Amino acid sequence: MKIAFIVQRYGAEILGGSEYHCRLVAEHISQGSGHQVEVLTTCAREYTTWENAYPEGTDRVRGVTVRRFQNTKTRDLESFNEYSNWIFNNKHSDAEERDWLEQQGPWCPGLIDYLQQRHGSYDALIFFTYLYAPTVLGLAVSPQQSILVPTAHDEPAIRLRIYRDVFSCPAGIAFNTTVEREFLRRLFTIGAKTEEVVGCGVDLPSFAEFPPEADASAPPPDEEADYADIPDRVRPFASSDRREEESAPAPVVSLRERGAGFRRRHRLHGPMALYGGRIDPGKGCEELVEYFSSYTAEHNDATLALMGVKLMPIPDVPFIRFAGMLSEIERLEALEAANVVIVPSPYESLSLLALESFAVGTPVLVNARSDVLTDHCQRSNAGLYYANRDEFVSCLKLLLSDADLRDALGRNGREYVRTRYSWDVILKKYDQLLKDVTGDRRGDGGNRAARGRRPPRRKSTSGRSPRRR
Repeated sequence: MKIAFIVQRYGAEILGGSEYHCRLVAEHISQGSGHQVEVLTTCAREYTTWENAYPEGTDRVRGVTVRRFQNTKTRDLESFNEYSNWIFNNKHSDAEERDWLEQQGPWCPGLIDYLQQRHGSYDALIFFTYLYAPTVLGLAVSPQQSILVPTAHDEPAIRLRIYRDVFSCPAGIAFNTTVEREFLRRLFTIGAKTEEVVGCGVDLPSFAEFPPEADASAPPPDEEADYADIPDRVRPFASSDRREEESAPAPVVSLRERGAGFRRRHRLHGPMALYGGRIDPGKGCEELVEYFSSYTAEHNDATLALMGVKLMPIPDVPFIRFAGMLSEIERLEALEAANVVIVPSPYESLSLLALESFAVGTPVLVNARSDVLTDHCQRSNAGLYYANRDEFVSCLKLLLSDADLRDALGRNGREYVRTRYSWDVILKKYDQLLKDVTGDRRGDGGNRAARGRRPPRRKSTSGRSPRRR
């Protein structure tokens, strides 16, 4: 089967958001299923301006063919934000919404022209993220062969009329979580003939290979721990509260030495909390810095490490370290080195940061305003969540001071990833979506030329044609 992924930007150095999600899925489908995969995208590397940074034409990124098309406009972020504020708060026309979409970018007519001319050469088109013009305009080209991965959350833009067709027209939808699916069903009429909660796969690191003598009966979180300052709704479940299928987390080896290289390189000693991704007010990072400052005012024993692209000023204080952009290997080391990973964003459709933290056995502390993040914590029993400054300080104090609790939550998180987000699980779901959308046209092993020659039909002993399943 020949599959095209359509996404607003694409590159090995883009390590977050729907673009990273798209790359992981494209690579694994290409490598693990025998499908022929191409990515159709723009020449932009940076989403704030959509300036053309990659050369136009065909490229190869980690074994996947990438076709890049030039953007004809860049984004003026200040004027776009002003226009967004107006359009979200005033009556406006459909033409003004179209103008907003063009100002948002990326504006890439060449990509849409290519889709219109060549969509028939692909069996399926998979669009990543509902928000941008390549998806809004591209889905209209051939909705019957299209699958949408919305990566949606509650934000002002999603209530614009221009997105009604985006959710009603594709043949398939791959939701990230049940929370996202329920949210979108409340807002839109979903017209897909097939849909599934899929998410994204996460690799369990090599230390997931446990020795035979590892203890499989490690205790649950200490029910005698000091939870006096922690609201009931964010405490770890006692063992009697867990659902039966979640009652036997996988064993885990001692991880005291994990991430030692990252700590040495960045001169990190003692308890460490980590954030990874865009360091941006919109991702909750300003609030994170404020809340962590409150923690250090009471407990001057921890460091907050920030990895990713800096899109806001970072205070020059001794308890914050900026690690910058890291390679995928270094990023994994950072997650392993942390005592706790903090996910402060109030808007998430999946949160690969949380899932990758679970995979390495590091518990998370997440923003309770995100239903997706609190759902992860409740289903996994692998993290805590906070609704205000006081809860943040209390939860962080508990997680940093109680190693047994961290170990127990870490085991739970790894089991959660193994059973729900292993790549085997994810690829089976994508395979079924592709079958449903294309009519299961895969018998030729991906050779489109062979599809015009149907195999001879078997004769039925009853005289009837055999039933197709």
